[in-house]
Amino acid sequence: MTSCTSPPLISTGNLKQGCLSGQVAVVTGAGRGIGFEAARALVWLGARVAIAEINPLTGKSAADSINSEFGPPGKACFIRTDVGNARDVRRLAKKLAGTWGGRVDIVLNNATLALVGPIHDTPIRDWDLSYRVNMRGPVLLAQAFLPGMLARHSGTFVCVSSTPGPFMGPYETMKSAQAELANIAAGETENSGVHIFAIGPGIVRTPALADAMPKLAKLYGKTVDEFFAMSAAHELSPEAAGAGFAAAIALAPRFHGQVLGSKQALHIAGIDLPENKKGQSVVTSPPPAPEFMEQAAGLCREVRATLEEQSQGWQERSMFERQWVVRDFRKEAGMPAEQWLEALARLQDLLSGGDWQGAINLRVPLQQLAHYYQHLAKLAEGYEKDPETRRKNMEIVLNWEKSVLLLEALFNGTAKPWNNLPDHS
Repeated sequence: MTSCTSPPLISTGNLKQGCLSGQVAVVTGAGRGIGFEAARALVWLGARVAIAEINPLTGKSAADSINSEFGPPGKACFIRTDVGNARDVRRLAKKLAGTWGGRVDIVLNNATLALVGPIHDTPIRDWDLSYRVNMRGPVLLAQAFLPGMLARHSGTFVCVSSTPGPFMGPYETMKSAQAELANIAAGETENSGVHIFAIGPGIVRTPALADAMPKLAKLYGKTVDEFFAMSAAHELSPEAAGAGFAAAIALAPRFHGQVLGSKQALHIAGIDLPENKKGQSVVTSPPPAPEFMEQAAGLCREVRATLEEQSQGWQERSMFERQWVVRDFRKEAGMPAEQWLEALARLQDLLSGGDWQGAINLRVPLQQLAHYYQHLAKLAEGYEKDPETRRKNMEIVLNWEKSVLLLEALFNGTAKPWNNLPDHS
């Protein structure tokens, strides 16, 4: 568990301590790792946290540690819970109904079981176990606590997603299902005051991953160190991942119906990652001519306005169509439209302010947005039968892609000579 000799990471951003005061949170699997850190951050934000953990030793230790750090006692409690057991979940709900005001405002489905092996060689009992913890558990928690949230028109229900990868079929399949559970539940609770989303932690060296890593790395044909080296640039500490979970909960209204990552939540909450300060290469580049900066800022403004108009148009579609479009964008562009608009707004501010170095080091993944427009062009080609209409639609989409690629080219130096750029201001 985290040493309490320094302030928690959640305290270093723009979230106000105590902003969740009066709220009660259930965090499953919070005896160690990310769940413990999320519970710790939620207590700093003012919530009282029930640690719903199957292991009595780690569960009690986690509650004691949090109460010792944030005292007086009573900020956290441990309730032994097997999330896949309906009787245990009912007992959890009953115990909480008799304490802390009898309400649960936040549920974080952090409990997980990561089983490793190729699909064809993984015993069916492992698939059943993964379903029990990673899918059945969140459904039981939803049935236990969503009715109360809906009755109060207030609450946050969070699922934990993952990025699919080979040799973790039972885990990744159920995690994908859990993300879809959040997506469906968000559609069912739209405009209810209850906020539902899924969040992924990224690559984190948790105790659970440490247990699975020797076998997983071997299946990849790598050592454990070599495996982690493949994704070192994206790795988070358990505290950072847990703080990201808590930050997303504090900002829940903006994430309803989305799938996001801990890093995105931390960025929006103004929390700088300690791991980003160590060993990170900083790209340096001489500032360009002022007229070029103006053209780049204008081009960024154009890309942002296009995406903003598209995003607003999605909101006018039917619920099912909107969910499909939003999910498709997130998958192809790498993050939700809201995060893209924030990143582009920040980039535009830096360019307009003449901070070329800051704009470069912001590292907005423009190639990913261009990839989405390439994908959209393929969809447009297949949907429209009339040749002339298809040609016009393709031209529009490809112009969107061209603007993004041109903006990206400005930062990697392939758009020279700069004075030949079209004027987008």
